[in-house]
Order: sequence, then structure tokens, then C-alpha cells
Amino acid sequence: MPRLATAIALLLVTAFAAQAQDAEGSVSSATMGELVDQGYEIKAAAPNGSRYVVFMQKEKSAYACEFVNTAQTQCRQIN
Repeated sequence: MPRLATAIALLLVTAFAAQAQDAEGSVSSATMGELVDQGYEIKAAAPNGSRYVVFMQKEKSAYACEFVNTAQTQCRQIN
């Protein structure tokens, strides 16, 4: 549980830092900051080696985000 709390705290910081990143231009990809701005919520986070995989959802749309550090995140639509 402490890992999940730490991951969520880091993700909230990332959401604000990611707003400065350029969008990749594809409909199926976005930054975490963009997804938070659009109303997506963090539903789960799981460690994956030195990174975290974060799942974000809004209604029936979901994204999986790879969280490396506060300046480096990558999200792709999974449905």
C-alpha cells in the first residue's frame, strides 16, 4: 500500500510537470497532464522494474501510462 501511495503522489506531481511536454499528435497517445486535464482518473498503479505502469480511466475510455520520472511519461490508449 505504501508503494501505491508513493506512486500516486509522484503521478500527481507528474501531471503538472507533464503539461509542459509537447503532445505527440496522435489521438491514441497523450501525456498524463493532458489526460488529467481531460478528466481522466488514476485507477491503478503497478511497479514494472524501475518504472510504474499507471492505468487511467474516464467513462469507457482507458489509457496505460509508463511512468519513468516526473519529466518522462508516456500514455497509450488501451481500448
